Amino acid sequence: MTPFLPRCVLVTGGAGFIGSNFIRAGLKRSDLTVVNLDALTYAGNTENLASVAEQNGGTGDGRYYFVKGDVRDEGLLKSLFAGDAVESLVDATPRKVPIPDSVVHFAAESHVDRSLDDPGAFVDTNVRGTQVLLDACAGLKNFRFIHVSTDEVYGSLGPDDPAFRETTLLSPNSPYSASKAGSDLLVRAYTKTFGLSAIITRCSNNYGPYQFPEKLIPLMVTRAYRDEVLPVYGDGRNMRDWIFVDDHVEALWSILEKGSEGEIYNIGGGSEIANIELVRLILDVMGKPDSLIEFVTDRPGHDRRYAIDYSKLNRELGWKPATEFSTGIEQTIEWYLANSGWWERVINEAYRVTNSRYI
Repeated sequence: MTPFLPRCVLVTGGAGFIGSNFIRAGLKRSDLTVVNLDALTYAGNTENLASVAEQNGGTGDGRYYFVKGDVRDEGLLKSLFAGDAVESLVDATPRKVPIPDSVVHFAAESHVDRSLDDPGAFVDTNVRGTQVLLDACAGLKNFRFIHVSTDEVYGSLGPDDPAFRETTLLSPNSPYSASKAGSDLLVRAYTKTFGLSAIITRCSNNYGPYQFPEKLIPLMVTRAYRDEVLPVYGDGRNMRDWIFVDDHVEALWSILEKGSEGEIYNIGGGSEIANIELVRLILDVMGKPDSLIEFVTDRPGHDRRYAIDYSKLNRELGWKPATEFSTGIEQTIEWYLANSGWWERVINEAYRVTNSRYI
């Protein structure tokens, strides 16, 4: 198969955790241009890309463009793929951005707890938003679409069940995972019906720098830092397969360039650990007591175990995770301790006021 060599990648949701890490890695590649389309909802933080904006913005080499917008905005997407001028958030002056030859679609509502409170928002963004984006891309030539999904679409594993494979039946158990499963099926349909060159990826739990503090690892680190109670659902024995975000990003770049269209690729870290063991590990690294742990009522439909079989990705593209969990978790804790200003601005929502500084 001839490799796909992207020249301009449209990244949706690029101001979020994984998207911002993906963009930073991409701009280290010579001659690549990135257009970041983000609606800057609560999880979008332009401070995640401050260094990129300063180095590659209008006064730099011009390889990074930010467009504030929603994937559900049909008119905006039409303008982006037609090369028409779009409004700049900097000064409201319409400007042209390069026409993308590929999309890596991160934009999604992603927190399970929030999906229990407002399922409709997840359906609207994750399903309808993906459909609108697919409509904008259908029919484009020499184009590639990477849909970033989640292992949660597979449901829950028993303690002795084999890890999820790409052929595992979809059995989502939360409104979040159901909405992602729905978007996956739409991508498949557009590939089969409209000939869109699309690939679906399903990754295990990510961790690393710039992750929103509501997620498990940064939540525990930031609360332990302040000697606050660490809430753990149920008995804490829910198992997750963890992957360092840099490894996920490298897998995505490999899939974008060398993956086979119409395929699904699982991405995993090969690092299963129970939530309670993970929390105790964080406390140990930070030199904090286990007495900070407090078990709380389990959330409804809480999946018991996830595990990913990434052998297809390894076999076809030669990818495997490069970061040992023990190394990655220590690096992640060190990053949060060294960047308390970043997560404090997120927690008190000051970042939402300054979001326009780095675009």
